[in-house]
Amino acid sequence: MIDQDGYRPNVGIIIVNKEGKLFWGKRVHQDAWQFPQGGIRENETPQQAVFRELKEEVGLDPSDVRVLGRTEDWLCYDLPKHLIRHNSTPVCIGQKQIWFMLGLESDVSRIDLNRHDTPEFEAWDWVDYWRPVQEVVSFKQAVYHRALTELQQNIEIFWR
Repeated sequence: MIDQDGYRPNVGIIIVNKEGKLFWGKRVHQDAWQFPQGGIRENETPQQAVFRELKEEVGLDPSDVRVLGRTEDWLCYDLPKHLIRHNSTPVCIGQKQIWFMLGLESDVSRIDLNRHDTPEFEAWDWVDYWRPVQEVVSFKQAVYHRALTELQQNIEIFWR
């Protein structure tokens, strides 16, 4: 599903533990790390998409986490020209995302990257809050910074 501006609606997921560290996933067969994310299906709300993607990519159920917050509006990024598939219709030029911050309530052993037939991640780690902004692929850095800035206050809620 691509909107009239060429953006694919998507959700981004920031999972935080009780120490304020963030889940950081290494993509399968790539030297690239990112937060879990995925497309919003037709007739699916962003929150429904978050819980589906959470299960598919990280193996967690809604009962394993607590929603701490979400971005107020869509955050968009454009794909680099070499990643745009001009032979597809409609052409997707990037993604627009609603970001959710989820607090991990269950034990870390519940994380299972192989829950889905085609895993997204092959490894993961807990990292300091701002590290993902520096390490994610360059065209996503501004969106990561905006999402982390907007959602930062929600960590304090989780620590209480």
